[in-house]
Amino acid sequence: MQEVLDRVDNLVHPETQVREHGIDLTVSAIHEVTGPGRIDFGGDELAEADLEPHELTRRNPDDEYQWWHLDAGTYVLQYNELVTGDEHARLLLQPRNKLMARGASHPTVTVGGHLPLVPLTVGGAGIEIKENARVSTVVPVEAGPSVGDAPDDAVDADIVE
Repeated sequence: MQEVLDRVDNLVHPETQVREHGIDLTVSAIHEVTGPGRIDFGGDELAEADLEPHELTRRNPDDEYQWWHLDAGTYVLQYNELVTGDEHARLLLQPRNKLMARGASHPTVTVGGHLPLVPLTVGGAGIEIKENARVSTVVPVEAGPSVGDAPDDAVDADIVE
């Protein structure tokens, strides 16, 4: 766990974010994709998608923090925290259960020397996310599942001969 703590900077509230198995990451911005990106075989025609910040609103005039009101769709998530260190030392970034239980998720990815922008998928009736909400967790790669951990007979359990 110390290896994760040594690599994550700019924590909003360490007492809440640092947990036994990993570190919760907080949302700093949510973007809408407003124009297509491009990806090709060789990378010569690679182009970023156009992103626009999604609007924030206050639920009450006295609120210190604002909320993103997201309809069903796909957005791009940006974090407050920074990951530093060796590009070859990998961490596992995964959505928090509380995010998934409310109908939103993002892919689980390995992270090297920096945190990427992550696609956020929102289903159903949408979701409301408050500024600095804990939406993801970063853990040591060893904490995640490994192909070698499954018994040989479990790998083909769904195959009917």
